[in-house]
Amino acid sequence: MIRLKIKEVLQEKQVSQSKLSRLADVSLNTIQAMYHNPFHDPALSTLERIAKALHVNICDLYEGFSSSKQAPMFSSRLLMKSCRAVAVKLVNTAWLA
Repeated sequence: MIRLKIKEVLQEKQVSQSKLSRLADVSLNTIQAMYHNPFHDPALSTLERIAKALHVNICDLYEGFSSSKQAPMFSSRLLMKSCRAVAVKLVNTAWLA
């Protein structure tokens, strides 16, 4: 299972939810939903805007977890490869649509 790390990234970068909302041009309600529910399923375009506003890679916004143990299930290198593969697939799908 993949979980969003919006809360952790915002705390690390010392950026408030409202500031991120303005920087990324994403509604505050959407930012709050991702902040409070790490399993929220936002649109890829939303994640791209957030990553750009925070000056991070889109993959830095995710963390892999085992659904049964809630412990990390991927090494960071494997997660990055998986994240990039999904992003490429989504981008290619969007271009073909």
